[in-house]
Amino acid sequence: MTNHSKSIHLLQSPLELPCGAVLKNRMAKSPMSDSLSNGMGDATEAQIRLYERWAEGGTALSYIGEVQGDPRYPEKPGNLTLGQDSDQQALQSLTRRATINNAHLWAQLGHAGALSHLPISQPKGPSALHLAGLQCEGMSINEVRQLPDMFAKTALQAQLMGFSGVQIHAGHGFLLSQFLSPLFNHRTDSYGGSIASRCKIIIEIINEVRHAVGPSFPVGIRINSTDQLEGGLTELDALEAIRLLDQTSVDLIDISGGTYFPGAKASSDNASAGPYFLDFARRAKELTSISLSVTGGFKTRSQAIDALASGAVDVVGLGRAMALNPQLANTWLTEEGGDPEFPKFASNPPGGITAWYTMRLTALGEDKEKSFDMDLPTAISVYEARDEERCITWQEKFAHLYT
Repeated sequence: MTNHSKSIHLLQSPLELPCGAVLKNRMAKSPMSDSLSNGMGDATEAQIRLYERWAEGGTALSYIGEVQGDPRYPEKPGNLTLGQDSDQQALQSLTRRATINNAHLWAQLGHAGALSHLPISQPKGPSALHLAGLQCEGMSINEVRQLPDMFAKTALQAQLMGFSGVQIHAGHGFLLSQFLSPLFNHRTDSYGGSIASRCKIIIEIINEVRHAVGPSFPVGIRINSTDQLEGGLTELDALEAIRLLDQTSVDLIDISGGTYFPGAKASSDNASAGPYFLDFARRAKELTSISLSVTGGFKTRSQAIDALASGAVDVVGLGRAMALNPQLANTWLTEEGGDPEFPKFASNPPGGITAWYTMRLTALGEDKEKSFDMDLPTAISVYEARDEERCITWQEKFAHLYT
């Protein structure tokens, strides 16, 4: 076997999770807010086709980002929801078509908290915030204590609908990330203060989710390595959180970083040429036996192979790279390989790159990527107009929950 073949073998080798589930290779399509649900929380044909294409492309695991169990606190009106009034036929079509070729599809279970989309939400977080561009109410102790049951019911619904696993979203500044951050968690009860106390609700959610779905169903978590905000979650506290997670039944820890708070620098807009969080992952590896995935900044096959070879990570999370080439996993498993060509933009208006990639996902879901040619201002305009329309249908469907 040549050195090149050995390198490909690192990407190709299966990974058995503690629950017994097997990922067929080491490449995951990382969670992205695809914004392809229909404005009523239901799956659409374009969304179904998008995840089917990643499964066709050889991806071992795809996450469907920002799946909401409580429609009162969505990240965007294009989020998928899981509840009694969901379109079950559409969900089952999604999970059936996105799990071909032994691919996994995990629902990323979220609650946007203080970042809940204002037109369709009355945001609540761990503590009341009154900041420029960001205001929310604080959650009561009873509301906090209801979270594990909500996450567990949503996870069970995911299991019943055919998802092959779930990921609890505790990153990027959404609710559970807010609990971890001393900048946004000022609670004086048992859910605030030390990092162990700030982790408490997450541990309770993991335990309740595991109880609901049983021992053989994958349960992952996404957690920040740092908020990248002054006064926010530090790497030292994040490492302590990893140590606490090691004592739970979690199957895979996905490491990311940064937040979507107004004015915060996005990790995905980092000028760095390489992966963002590998140094943190190396330190985290010393604290846990749970498999680690790292998401952010992987642009080439050699970067992915080097990360796996270093022993710092067990799974490589690929977002924008797989938006550019949905066949990327299969491509990287061939001798010749081939890396995606990332677009270069003359300017970067706020939110422009995110909007462009979101609209690129729409083109993939409609099998129209060959004719996709949007500049950033157009992408922002189309993306925002679509969200405005969906806000109306979201309010109509879920109005009864706000009374």
